Amino acid sequence: MPHTFRSQLICLIAVWGVWIASAHAQGTDALNSFLKKRADAFMVITGYSLTPDVTTGSLSITDRSGNNPNLQMISLGGGDRLSRNVPLYLEGTLAVNRYNPSFIGTVGNTSVDVPVHWNSITGTGGVGWDFPLTNELRIRPIANIMLGHLESDLSIASRVIENQTGADLQFLKNGRMNTYGLGGSLMLDYENYKLEREIDIELRYTNIEMNTFDTSKAVQGSANSQSLSLWARNRVPTPLRFFSMPIRAVMEAAHTEFLGDLRGALGFNSLSSLGGGIEFDRSQSEPLFSRVRIVFRYQFGQNVRGTSIGLAASF
Repeated sequence: MPHTFRSQLICLIAVWGVWIASAHAQGTDALNSFLKKRADAFMVITGYSLTPDVTTGSLSITDRSGNNPNLQMISLGGGDRLSRNVPLYLEGTLAVNRYNPSFIGTVGNTSVDVPVHWNSITGTGGVGWDFPLTNELRIRPIANIMLGHLESDLSIASRVIENQTGADLQFLKNGRMNTYGLGGSLMLDYENYKLEREIDIELRYTNIEMNTFDTSKAVQGSANSQSLSLWARNRVPTPLRFFSMPIRAVMEAAHTEFLGDLRGALGFNSLSSLGGGIEFDRSQSEPLFSRVRIVFRYQFGQNVRGTSIGLAASF
């Protein structure tokens, strides 16, 4: 074999090898990039359930027409002053979310389509103080802190992807991300209670900055949870009784504008809710819960419609 031809062949093989390695690295980087985007997206999604909000307290989104994500969100939360005479306000929210996007990637001629399930649990606490403006109206600054844990059930999916592509996706193996959030809220609270009706109106702005900690470098990031919400409820006594418990009719309306990273993250900028139900007054028997409410809600927003049932209790 002529020396010149042999040198050219060696160079060609070397270039071909570098090209294959580069294509493989690009494929691995593309999959890891896709994964990080989904992890970042889930961080944003957790921002919808950091504070008590009837529009996002129970939210499920499914689009069966394509490969769009499935999402289930459920939260339990509430807040109130310690008493009428103590202006210290405490609140808390515990939320569980499940996000199921379709993981689709291509490496060379290989196409990968594996379901990727994210599960998270978040807890948010708030401490505030009431400053009266009138007998019925008060302003309430609140300091909020949040802790969250995200985990993927992808040990099987990671092996499928690695077998088909050779990509080493460490985060899929570990599948964990921890988050914390610090921020605050400012609320205007109006309460007008009389024998013939009880009116509650709350206007609230919330801003909580979320960051990762004790997490793989590949998925470290941050997200901002901002919202502006208006909530109103009217309770009216009825002549009806249930086992000697007076029954009130409950009418409710709420609207939330999502700001910052939350705006448009799920395809809508705002959510509204209209609800009606009944409330049982158990105060005469001095139980743990003085009032129990059942409210049926219709929720709607851009391209979003749904119904929910809410169960609440007052201490």
